Amino acid sequence: MCLQLFTKKIYSLMLPNVIAVPRLCKRHLHRFLKQQFRHCVADHTSVDSPVPHVCVVGSGPAGFYTAQQLLKGNPDIVVDIYEKLPVPFGLVRFGVAPDHPEVKNVINTFTKTAKSERCSFIGNVEVGRDITLQQLRDAYSAVVLAYGADNDKTLGIPGEGLDNVLSARSFVGWFNGLPQDRDLKVDLSAERAVILGHGNVAVDVARILLTPIDILKTTDISQHALEALSHSCIKGVVLVGRRGPLQVAFTIKELREMTKIPECRPHLNPKDYLELLDLIPDLPRPRSRLTDLLYKTALEPNARYKALWADAKREWKLQFLRSPIHICGETKVTGIKLAINRLEVCLHTVRKQLLKGSNILPKGTRIDLIRMEHCPYRGRRTYTCIYVDRDNPDKNGALSLQRKENIHFFKPIFTFICLCPLVYQVLRSIGYRSVSIDKDIPFNMERGVVSHTQGRVDGLIGVYCSGWVNTGPVGVILTTMTNGFETGKTIIHDISNGTLELSGKQGKNDILPLLQKSGVQVVSFSDWMKIDEAEVERGQNCGKPREKLVDIDAMLKIASTAAPSPL
Repeated sequence: MCLQLFTKKIYSLMLPNVIAVPRLCKRHLHRFLKQQFRHCVADHTSVDSPVPHVCVVGSGPAGFYTAQQLLKGNPDIVVDIYEKLPVPFGLVRFGVAPDHPEVKNVINTFTKTAKSERCSFIGNVEVGRDITLQQLRDAYSAVVLAYGADNDKTLGIPGEGLDNVLSARSFVGWFNGLPQDRDLKVDLSAERAVILGHGNVAVDVARILLTPIDILKTTDISQHALEALSHSCIKGVVLVGRRGPLQVAFTIKELREMTKIPECRPHLNPKDYLELLDLIPDLPRPRSRLTDLLYKTALEPNARYKALWADAKREWKLQFLRSPIHICGETKVTGIKLAINRLEVCLHTVRKQLLKGSNILPKGTRIDLIRMEHCPYRGRRTYTCIYVDRDNPDKNGALSLQRKENIHFFKPIFTFICLCPLVYQVLRSIGYRSVSIDKDIPFNMERGVVSHTQGRVDGLIGVYCSGWVNTGPVGVILTTMTNGFETGKTIIHDISNGTLELSGKQGKNDILPLLQKSGVQVVSFSDWMKIDEAEVERGQNCGKPREKLVDIDAMLKIASTAAPSPL
């Protein structure tokens, strides 16, 4: 109480005519005073200071998290989010599996950001088609590229172009209602599907193929996919990975869900998991928990799991140390030729680890690895590295290096042909890939990312990148959030130190007339809310949380009926 009275007294003396201080606890009072002080400073300085206008290209997690940080970190910044589709939220809407509604709750946070008076959503505008990067740079103090990864990696092997070989990215877009994938030809007439990859997307695809249709009916899966899956003949899914069980890229959450699919059981080869038990204690905690669940699923399932799997009609399995080298068939897949791999130690990586983490070797020492000796040491699996100092050949020694997951690479040793008389559905899930959307963007074609230094695009002052175009398609939404926040902080820093040009930049006020002249129908966030209402209503009619519109013209028609709203 004393703190409240003291604060009111100080406030009235220093800032007369300011709103009254409400009754708050100490923590919230501090936050309130901090916000009011910022507003007062802004009111006194904004008369002569130009407003920073920032453009974000892409309305997925990377775009919205970057916008959040910008709006939070600078009370003057105005952010415009451009999206090539008429609907926002990117990967959250079109990439998250329909049976993961809890992951999509982040949309509520993004909606609050989009409704901010300093933020505008500008949908149905594609950079590189409707507007150029240079035009955006002329209108904005900063441009953030956050458009994600619209393409996928390919295997580059014979048979990859057969009719029933699909990318997992397209398949996910198909069942999630992505307009560009609505007409994807998905053949579910075979009894077995092969998924090439051991990541979260691969497991999501497997789970959707194996989940009973009565469960999928209660999700927001697209109706055309639901109808196709209701007639699916698939009874088994094989997930093929090029490395071993210690290197799988899916998370424990995804694996646990696979073990709990009704009327479905895992069919795992015990030999693949026998050696894991001794290694589990030495693994990092996330990998340890995942490996422990793999081991118990294969070798020590409890009574509850045994009862769940007893009457299974479908099954899934993991196949390790296999790389596809030829997909066989004339028009449809009849088999896959696989290379059997062997994990070997990557000596280059080990050399870097030795020099980085060793207190024995002087800084700058150049070493040659003579050999790696695998041996047990105090109950742990270690490698003894025999090394020679390149600059002092007479100086040599040995160091113990605990076994790590990232010191291995795979090496094909021989091949075999896996043929089946049934027709396969093959799904390639080996990763996503970003593309360049404008000729002016410096792009690393090998890595599939925008060339940048700490989020600042190389050679283009005022242009930044965030999310998968920055890091590559790695991690989960939380990873993207961290990167988006970092990019936002970088922009705020560049604004505060005068690196960015603020004067003469009018943001959307310079861009919207250009779009109008080109005949582009711009979709605002209010227009999106109208589309959202229509989708929810369509879903209620068929017992689902929503039924997504998959036709862009239909979206634009609904948006055009909404009352005009300022962007």
